[in-house]
Amino acid sequence: MRVAALMSGSGSNLTQILEDAANGKAYQVVCILTDNPQSNARSIAKQYGIDYEQNDINAFYRQKRLKKTDLSVRGEFDRETVKLLQPYQPDVVAYCGYMSIASPVLVKAFLGVNVHPADLSLLDEAGHRAFVGKHAVRAAILAGEKFLRSTTHLVEETVDGGRLLVRSAPMPVRLPKGFDPKDDAQVQKAAAEHQNRLKEQGDWVIFPKTLQWLAEKRFEEDKTGALYFDGKPSPHGVDAENAV
Repeated sequence: MRVAALMSGSGSNLTQILEDAANGKAYQVVCILTDNPQSNARSIAKQYGIDYEQNDINAFYRQKRLKKTDLSVRGEFDRETVKLLQPYQPDVVAYCGYMSIASPVLVKAFLGVNVHPADLSLLDEAGHRAFVGKHAVRAAILAGEKFLRSTTHLVEETVDGGRLLVRSAPMPVRLPKGFDPKDDAQVQKAAAEHQNRLKEQGDWVIFPKTLQWLAEKRFEEDKTGALYFDGKPSPHGVDAENAV
């Protein structure tokens, strides 16, 4: 299975995927594309002997004289990304800390997989996913969650709204004695510590597993779009600790 990787920052998730792929797995990373020239993408590509591509989102918006929050032109930006990726013929695009919201242009061009630092099977009172966005770990801690999970999901048009693939094993929330949820400094410190632990115990475990299981065709989709794993329905994602 041919994988193209998108990244914006340190590339820690991507490094774990590359290390896993090097151990005789059923997938290979064929290129790395970044939207941020200051990311580690070029050095990672050089280290692993992989082709490197760049589509600078800040330069794109400067040229347009628009703020990056203006999504009305994101499709135009993503058309260039698609153009850069197409020669590699990826079966899957792995979003490895890619911080730009993907427009329908990119979403529809390739099968995309992302990892998110929260249990996306949890819903709020309105029936929406409870912990989405970049502050998901903080939100889960403040909501009183006793355990945290990471989740891999398909990249679809709603941010963090794609169908679920794999959930990591639960990681206990451990707050210091006297923790005050109204103290922003304490909350920020706790969120950062838990996110770092969750990355190691969650993201780095399930992202490579997800790609391997996709390569092995253990996931299937029926005519309604429902996902199955090893022939069994998996509407809430597969629990990694229970799958072999």
